Amino acid sequence: MRKFSFQLLVLSLVLFAVGCSNDSSDVEEIQVTSITILGETISDGLSSQLSVQIVPANATETSVTWSVSDPTVATISNNGLLSAVSNGSVNVTATSQDGSGVFGDRSFTISGVGVGPVIVVQTSQEITEAIITASAGDIIYVKGGEYQFASTINFSADGTSENAIIFMGDPDDSERPQFNFSAMSENSSNRGIQLSGDYWHIKGIDVFGAGDNGMYITGHYNLVEFCTFSENADSGLQISGGGSNNTILNCDSFYNADSSLENADGFACKLTAGTDNKFIGCRAWQNLDDGWDGYLRDNDNITTYYENCWAFKNGYLMDGSAGIGDGNGFKTGGSDDKTLKHHGVYKNCIAAGNIYDGFDHNSNRGDIELYNCSAYNNGRNISFSSTNIANFLLIKNSLSFEGNNSDSYSATQTDISNNGWQSGLTTDASDFVSLDMDLLASPRNADGSLPDIDFLKLSSGSDLIDQGVDVGLPFLGTAPDIGAFEYQD
Repeated sequence: MRKFSFQLLVLSLVLFAVGCSNDSSDVEEIQVTSITILGETISDGLSSQLSVQIVPANATETSVTWSVSDPTVATISNNGLLSAVSNGSVNVTATSQDGSGVFGDRSFTISGVGVGPVIVVQTSQEITEAIITASAGDIIYVKGGEYQFASTINFSADGTSENAIIFMGDPDDSERPQFNFSAMSENSSNRGIQLSGDYWHIKGIDVFGAGDNGMYITGHYNLVEFCTFSENADSGLQISGGGSNNTILNCDSFYNADSSLENADGFACKLTAGTDNKFIGCRAWQNLDDGWDGYLRDNDNITTYYENCWAFKNGYLMDGSAGIGDGNGFKTGGSDDKTLKHHGVYKNCIAAGNIYDGFDHNSNRGDIELYNCSAYNNGRNISFSSTNIANFLLIKNSLSFEGNNSDSYSATQTDISNNGWQSGLTTDASDFVSLDMDLLASPRNADGSLPDIDFLKLSSGSDLIDQGVDVGLPFLGTAPDIGAFEYQD
């Protein structure tokens, strides 16, 4: 009897030890701390297989989720195959699937898509002739320097989804081409560039001094990249006339004003604009009226997307004096009869130092979503009033600091949480590395991307770090931070 009890005891101890050794709860999970994207750029218009280098190499979960900043330039598969769509630049992000929020990103230049005849132009007449005779797949390089124009340039030809028409500054020149329309009189018919065609890629052109809009887009599926629009007598770039599915990437619009000192926005997707237009990495400053204007007329129920866009000091003239325009950073919508819906999605956007509102309701009846946005020192940082109320307002992971009037967040339905004024959080000067708004106008990087600046970046001791909620944007640390920038050691 004693022998049997001893054997049973030994067997029980062995089984217990085996069970402990197989208990996965005792195995410590090793999370990813950094991700580096590896792979070649695309120069033949085809594809490139990307991979990642994970640190530490023994991380428990090494799978990543792939995404691209602009699917009109390139797409990426679940296993990291980057495929060209059009010529341009695209940012690729690989985010760890282990829940750490760690991601790696890298910019890739895409070229060789639809390569047709290369046409190099270096006079105003050659430019207009090349545009008139352009066809799908053509590449037109404009030599650097100033070009004088006294009438509107019409981009009316169509490319295709496979073969866009490329019109850009000569990549071999260090000087950018400037299209100077200052010989025009101020008149609503005197636009600089009128883009009615589809599938154009216009890059690296400075548009100056038009008698109305610098560029007016009514076409579809166009990409306007790394261009500037300045000192025009109406909005620097406007999308109207049903223009849809256009992407405005890494463009600047500034010092636009009419003689009445009452009109001219930086960017305007308004009036009769179509849907699914995108602004990515764009800046608008010191425009007489608004940085972005979404006012609708004769069109309804459209959606516009804004990502990493900065609107600052709008409502002020080039000399720093105040005009009599509205002076909003992002005017989300509005309409004559106060019934039209302009839906807007804003991600990682900044509104700072605008005379009136940073993010403005203006009787927009649509759905507005703000993710990881920052509003600082505007007349009112966030203004969604209870008059002509919006249908839906979502604000997540955003901050509002030093506005001159109290914010308002009215809508028929709201989802407002995890922001810098909620859950016991306070936002003050100590949260930031710098509050110097002039940094927002710093020179862009050579590839056209936004400059890396300290303005509104979180300081190491900020209580806004890791206080957000996962909204599908890449983040570092245990949770997203509050505001447009993630804190980095």
